[in-house]
Amino acid sequence: MQRLYDFLRRHPTGVDTFWAVLLLGFTGLWVTFRFSGAHQPIAAIFTIGLCLVVALRRKAPVKMLLLTAAIGVGQLAFGIGTYPGDAAMFVITYTVASGPTVPRWASRCALVGAIFGPALSFWRFGEFADGRGVGASLFVTVLLTVPFVLAWVLGDSMRTRRAYWAQLEERAARLEKEREAQARIAVAAERARIARELHDVVAHNVSVMVVQADGAAYVLDAAPEQTRQALETISGTGRQALAEMRRLLGVLRTGEQPESGEYVPQPGVEQLTDLIDQVRSAGLPVDFRREGEPREVPSSVELTVYRIVQEALTNTRKHGGPDVGATVRLSYRDDDLDLLVEDDGRGAQRELYEEGGSDGLGHGLIGMRERVGMVGGTLTAGPRPGGGFRVSAVLPLKSAR
Repeated sequence: MQRLYDFLRRHPTGVDTFWAVLLLGFTGLWVTFRFSGAHQPIAAIFTIGLCLVVALRRKAPVKMLLLTAAIGVGQLAFGIGTYPGDAAMFVITYTVASGPTVPRWASRCALVGAIFGPALSFWRFGEFADGRGVGASLFVTVLLTVPFVLAWVLGDSMRTRRAYWAQLEERAARLEKEREAQARIAVAAERARIARELHDVVAHNVSVMVVQADGAAYVLDAAPEQTRQALETISGTGRQALAEMRRLLGVLRTGEQPESGEYVPQPGVEQLTDLIDQVRSAGLPVDFRREGEPREVPSSVELTVYRIVQEALTNTRKHGGPDVGATVRLSYRDDDLDLLVEDDGRGAQRELYEEGGSDGLGHGLIGMRERVGMVGGTLTAGPRPGGGFRVSAVLPLKSAR
């Protein structure tokens, strides 16, 4: 049964043609026995036209409406009274009113025809013709008008309902596309965040390991104790890098939870001392100072501070040159947190490298600006007067919460 219903829905013109053939057969018999003389061929022509209206009502509703109006006028002119073929007028009235692509003027014309058509027909062929039974004639006229008007009202309601459902479907499709776009944006943002984290972890720790390895190779024979300390630093740094990379990669595992039930905490302000001690052990003198009254800082700001200091000191060690020293100052203000990292190395060359001018691979300053922008802060980076490089960041505390 469902297959039959689906077949009928896929072939609407075939269904209409079937009903048109039935109407043609029944009305043809009516014309044969009801009309005679010159009226019979005229009624036959009108019957064929009305059956054509039923068959093509969905393919060309406006043309079929005009054809129906012409046949109605022809019936009045040639004196062909009401007969079964006029059922096509009900059908085309409903079709024009319900068609979503039919112009509104055509629907209004159908309503005018539904209101005045039965009255004109009864006036031409009913008791109005000889002036008798005016009250009864009005009642019959209204009785014949109501079905035509109801057909138009039903069609117009169906048109409104279809438009409503089409609007709902369009809105659902649009929301689905928006959800997909938002999901893609979220995925891209998460990938960028993880890329920044990996860059900070790998750049810092690998830089420490390279420096220590070079130093160990240099003093391997002359100072075995320093070589041993350098190797221990390399080992500890490598383990720390592996731990942080496991934490980041754990975020990418969908549906998997760490054994402890939560991820390793993100580094923050409290871990700056360990970071600077690690940098000092790698051979870079760092002067670390705190100013103001320490207080609770949002986790996003803490991570930003830690990563900026980590990246800035890594760049100092990589590009600052020999005998370079660095200063880190963390200042707590009323509404923001000020961070200053500066050194006395080769600032101008490093800026060129970081902006991609040397080898095109520098993303440190870009990552810093992205991090600071995410928490609503500002970042200034560039050569320091008198030599060296300076990174200054102002991170809001209240707006970041």
